[in-house]
Amino acid sequence: MPDRHAFRAGLTARRRRAVQAAMVCCVLGLLPATWLRLSTDDVRPNAAVAAAPSAPVALVFGAGLWDGEPSPYLAHRLDAAADLYERGKVRAVLVSGDNSREEYDEPDAMRTYLTERGVPERHIAADYAGFDTWDSCSRASRVFGVGRALLVSQDFHIRRATALCRAAGIDSYGVAVPEPRDATWYAGGLREIPGAAKAAFDAGVTPDPHFLGPHERGVDEALADARRGTDR
Repeated sequence: MPDRHAFRAGLTARRRRAVQAAMVCCVLGLLPATWLRLSTDDVRPNAAVAAAPSAPVALVFGAGLWDGEPSPYLAHRLDAAADLYERGKVRAVLVSGDNSREEYDEPDAMRTYLTERGVPERHIAADYAGFDTWDSCSRASRVFGVGRALLVSQDFHIRRATALCRAAGIDSYGVAVPEPRDATWYAGGLREIPGAAKAAFDAGVTPDPHFLGPHERGVDEALADARRGTDR
């Protein structure tokens, strides 16, 4: 007959190891989020558009389409970018989104939305291969030659966007778009937990984006046209 004391001791040891393993997993899981918080300590998710500094370009990240039109979150980002342009904070806007399918074209929908709100089309450049935050940041730097930018996204995403664009070599300031604390907002916040882990990998390894390609002159031409306008 087995010794009951030995059995209980073994069971206690197994439970202790399970608790220790769970604690280690929790610590490891929190490390990327901690890195993200510390590396963007200067980012103020409640800062208003009016408080943003000037920069040559506003980079707007895609956030989905509804029946071919910008989703509410994407529309709010674009409203903020149009406000930045109207205030003279930026001279050009780079819209970055997904056009991996012919029937799904985020950048052109973003461009149309901005032009309808007063941003001249010639001052808007489009990145059709901004499939995720890292791709948008990396391509903005390596393909479009952006060196300094205001980043426009929701408040729960702006830290990750800023950390990744800085890792890509862009002097970045995050312009956070506030949203009501509803189910959509909390779902977006939850996605930032695994997003932080991917961001830590991307910032450390700096992989090529899905599509790199040659230099594109969209931002150069938009800024050149803006300069000509101020010289007239």
